[in-house]
Amino acid sequence: MASRVFRRVRRSKLTVPLLLAASGWVALGALALPAPVRLPVTLAYLLVGPGLALSRPPRAGRRTLTTVVLAVALSLAVETLLAVALFLGDWFTPARAVLLLAVLTTSAVLARPPFGRVALAALLLVTACNGGSGTGQEVWNTPGAPSNASGPADGASPAAPGPWQLVFQDEFDGARLDRSQWATCYDWNDRGCTNRGNRELEWYLPSQVSVGRGLLTLTADRRGTDGSDDRRYPWTSGMVGTGRDGWDAQPRFTFTRGYFAASIRIPAESGMFPAFWLMPANRTTPPELDVVEFLGDTSATTAQLTVHWPGPDGSDRHDAAYVGPADYPAGFHVFALAWERDSLTWYVDGVARHRETDPTRIPDQPMEVLLNLAVGYPKAPPDGVDTARLQVDWVRVWQH
Repeated sequence: MASRVFRRVRRSKLTVPLLLAASGWVALGALALPAPVRLPVTLAYLLVGPGLALSRPPRAGRRTLTTVVLAVALSLAVETLLAVALFLGDWFTPARAVLLLAVLTTSAVLARPPFGRVALAALLLVTACNGGSGTGQEVWNTPGAPSNASGPADGASPAAPGPWQLVFQDEFDGARLDRSQWATCYDWNDRGCTNRGNRELEWYLPSQVSVGRGLLTLTADRRGTDGSDDRRYPWTSGMVGTGRDGWDAQPRFTFTRGYFAASIRIPAESGMFPAFWLMPANRTTPPELDVVEFLGDTSATTAQLTVHWPGPDGSDRHDAAYVGPADYPAGFHVFALAWERDSLTWYVDGVARHRETDPTRIPDQPMEVLLNLAVGYPKAPPDGVDTARLQVDWVRVWQH
């Protein structure tokens, strides 16, 4: 009889810590679930989980209510300090906060650090403080080739912390462009269009846009074309966007914040200016978000990740990070941007490469999604380059 009682007590002593250690990871997983499930599970853990893990076992005679009150107070204190540390480090997201708390809870319960549980909590806070640069701008692993990581890099789900819901996608599996999703010009379409602000050499026409074999292809040809603006352009090219068919029409899709991703293979030819970007639906720039663009002398080897914002006088100001050199034309790469209320984070093949947290640089207005193959900016293609192609495997947009 005594041995059975001993085994029950021992199992109880093991089961409770294991459940407590697992509670943080359950709460982290619940962040991806719908709100009716996410809220009670996460809140229950945040109220008592970290506090129970960091506090000592209840003394004999201590009431359960006293233990719970102490656990709640300790949980709230640790979580407040952690949130402040993450915020000061420009690293705060709910998922990151819960992740660090789950690590803290598990370590405190199972590892029993010799330097004490309070010291463990302090170490975690110091780590959180150093999680971001705090300058409003971060660049990670910018030099060198992009990774070929699987998982988030394949676009099946965002690389950024969630939860996310897919709100727009085109896999280009048909035989023609889905015109319910895409226009083939800017909003100022008038029998074609161009971007005269960049002094580009192309006139965009629908004939340069094709879909087949699971790919969207934008083709630029050295072929003179008369634009409706009474100018002649030496190149004809293609573009798509989720905007309007004309100035007075309604845009197809606009997005305010989200995770924007596309699998793209850029052309190798010099003088091309391929881009995947977002433009305000009111057709006034800045602001502008360039998920990726390739231009300049290293146009095919260096990805440029750029944000544009208006200065005090309304003039264009911008900041960019560069990822390369790499042989981007050799294959498809996934370029993505996580546009949150308080941050912009760029990803290349599932790896975070650049981050902006300066609130003056983060837009808060509906934007259209565009992909285009411009020509001649900042300089014209050399002689011998007469055609180029930009290929897109898929485009997807997620939102919270």
